[in-house]
Amino acid sequence: MNKKAAHNRFIRFLKFLYLKMFRINDTPQRVAMGFGLGVFVGILPGTGPLAALLLAALFRINKAAALLGSILTNTWLSLITIVLSIKIGASIMGLNWKDLYSQWQILLENFHWKSLLQLSSLKIVLPVLLGYLLISATLGFATYLISLLILHLRKPENKQK
Repeated sequence: MNKKAAHNRFIRFLKFLYLKMFRINDTPQRVAMGFGLGVFVGILPGTGPLAALLLAALFRINKAAALLGSILTNTWLSLITIVLSIKIGASIMGLNWKDLYSQWQILLENFHWKSLLQLSSLKIVLPVLLGYLLISATLGFATYLISLLILHLRKPENKQK
């Protein structure tokens, strides 16, 4: 399969998920919550579509919307937000963000799974994860509110009796 065909298949898949969000026989709140949860999970490093689906099933919210939110933000947005995460985490923990950024780069260059359990690594990883959590929660909640508004405007609930 060439690059153009793969790109077209991916675009068709995203359109399918988008249309599915509006055709689902589900409440706008559950769809918006699924989308917001997907964005939240998609931004966090080390998580992705599988985590979004599992959490959506656990919280009984819309799985297709969670999958779409996760796919739209997974990995690429995490890479864009790394510096912002470091700055936010360093600010919260009272650290110099440039020092933390250089320590983060050294940690990634010499990465070993067992090094994550060392106290010196935790001093680097904790502020970064804290920054990611704050960004993920903020964008997930904003996505929930915006998609809820859009869904209410596009798909008003049936008011029976």
